[in-house]
Amino acid sequence: MNAVANLVTRHSRWVLFGFIALLALSTIWGFQSFGQLKAGGYDNPGADSGVVSRILQHKFKEASPDAVVLVDFKHSADAPESVAIGAKFAQTLNDLSGIKSVTSYYTLGSPGSLRSTDGKEVYFFAYFEKSADQAATGQLVQKQLTGWYHGARIYAAGASVVTSSISETISSDIARAESIAVPTTIVLLVLVFGSVASSGLPFIVAIIAALGSFLAMYIASRVADTSIFGVNLITGLALGLGIDYALLIVNRYREERQTRDVSESVAESIRTAGRTVFFSGLTVAVVMLALGFFPQYFLRTFAVAGVSVVIFAVLGALFALPAAMNLLGDRVDSLKVLRGSLKVSETGLWERVSRNVMRRPLPVLFVVLLALAGLASLGKSTVFGLVDDRILPKTAPVVIANDQIRHRFTGREGTPIEIVLGNPSQNELISYTNELSKVGHIVRVQSPLGITQNGVLDAGYAPAFAGYTADGLTRVQAITNIDSRTNESSKLIARVRALNTGIHYVRVGGAGAIYADSLLGISQNLPRALIWLAAATMILLFFFTGSVLLPIKAVLLNLLSLGATMGFLSWVFQGGNLHWLVGDFQVTGSLDSSTMVLVAIIAFGLSMDYELFLLSRIKEQHDRGRSTIDSVSYGLQHSGRLITTAALVLAVSFFAFVTSGVTIMKLLGLGVAFAILLDATVVRALLVPALMRLFGEFNWWAPKWLKRVQQAVGLEH
Repeated sequence: MNAVANLVTRHSRWVLFGFIALLALSTIWGFQSFGQLKAGGYDNPGADSGVVSRILQHKFKEASPDAVVLVDFKHSADAPESVAIGAKFAQTLNDLSGIKSVTSYYTLGSPGSLRSTDGKEVYFFAYFEKSADQAATGQLVQKQLTGWYHGARIYAAGASVVTSSISETISSDIARAESIAVPTTIVLLVLVFGSVASSGLPFIVAIIAALGSFLAMYIASRVADTSIFGVNLITGLALGLGIDYALLIVNRYREERQTRDVSESVAESIRTAGRTVFFSGLTVAVVMLALGFFPQYFLRTFAVAGVSVVIFAVLGALFALPAAMNLLGDRVDSLKVLRGSLKVSETGLWERVSRNVMRRPLPVLFVVLLALAGLASLGKSTVFGLVDDRILPKTAPVVIANDQIRHRFTGREGTPIEIVLGNPSQNELISYTNELSKVGHIVRVQSPLGITQNGVLDAGYAPAFAGYTADGLTRVQAITNIDSRTNESSKLIARVRALNTGIHYVRVGGAGAIYADSLLGISQNLPRALIWLAAATMILLFFFTGSVLLPIKAVLLNLLSLGATMGFLSWVFQGGNLHWLVGDFQVTGSLDSSTMVLVAIIAFGLSMDYELFLLSRIKEQHDRGRSTIDSVSYGLQHSGRLITTAALVLAVSFFAFVTSGVTIMKLLGLGVAFAILLDATVVRALLVPALMRLFGEFNWWAPKWLKRVQQAVGLEH
């Protein structure tokens, strides 16, 4: 840190000019990323369902329909006037830009499952050109066709329409969330920093972190699929870390300024608080890397976004922020809004809280642990699932369209189970399709043999499926009567995969299998991610503190806090509570597993951030010879206000996401806000002092050989 301190204090203007150039570059390229980002990313491409999707695309030159359009006639769909309107509509749909082909109830032999139970509404399927922009074409289908068409009512659904609707909603939600969060944050920052000038310093770090991360997202989107949801994390986390790191460095500068000149105070702030910022950033980045263990690019995007924000926030906090402070000097505290000195007092609220807790550690532990256990118990009946169209408001056109499918049709024609068989004999194929058609919730099986229902084959439809063989592979479709993105559908996929067959190659895919494989991808990789989180953070904390006990304590407390957060979120979103606080949302009976993983890892990373802020001040005093009690008291007094105010501002930034019309954004915003407020108050102010009082000098114990390793690495404060 000495080299950084010397560079910043001696060449402050050049350092700032360098970051201005970086911002210009990031602005030019970074904002181009928005057009490349996607609203999907929940699939597991390495699973059987991904293999089937690729086979259908490359071998059979066909995939599931990109858009599903419903036409609701005034009279029976088979009436002559309805048939005429349907033919005209098929041509209108086919003429849209990006549409390759259209099939429908009429062209597929008029099967009953493609017609509503009242006989008036039918399916049309649109397949897009390979070069077409999925979201843009889906939006075109919805915008151009939804509504009335020659007396018939048109509804647009399907993957592309859902994706475009989510993207459009999120784009407007971000602007609304920021319009709430930014003004509120500015007011809080002025009060927290105590002066107008210093309250602007976090924005230096936040802007660098955000724009730099947008550049990283642009690069990532050119290499692989990247989720648009990563933008929300960047905006929230950049401001949050900017505030955290600026508070830490500015507070230390104010302390040092009592006995040193400006440049020396800035340099010492970099050596002390800057070291904490660096180690904090390293820890948070390591935590965010845990998202890279999952196969879904939705979660991998957050790994890229989170690590990028941390890297650029640390760079801004260690270089640009101190350079600006060195140039401003005492003008950092100009335009004060608080009376008296802005330096943290040696005694105060947090010092009294810590000493009161340490006088009665066991009762405090009992009450707090009981309360957290009570919150965690709210999640005992949590059901995990994945998102579907119902993350959008009930009034969204695509939700209304999917409700038509759910309530008026017996079959889910747009989301069949797709099965690929390797070179089956005719007898094997007959036996397999017969058994498959008898599985519960399967209403029809389509194969080169024709259509099989309840074990009965109708070979008259065989010509319609002549293209279901290619290169020794046979395609089979099973139409179900349940939604594909449900846990009931996952059980159905398991039953289909368990069917006994003598066919040597069987792969099950389609929408239901994609859903089941995505859940499986999360559950199978979650243990690896948790092991990474626990092991990596404990190792880093050991090198920072030289203690074996403190890292274990930190990880266990974070997991306890996360358990309480998960229970609270289950009560709100699965139980359908607190609508008055978070706004309206559809209760589906399950929680999105991807978003819950995301909340847990973001909250874990930010909790470690606050843990390091507190431990850095406690260890600094203990290394100077103070007792554990005095060190904890001093550390909490000098970091308690910083931690709680930083958490409050960060919570406001994330809580603004609850204004979103997308349920998973509400879940993310409320989850992170609740977790960090719980951690910054209950955990840091009550549990940490109580446990450190009970452990006493054992807080700092480690075997001598480990102490030598830690000292050799040289990462201690």
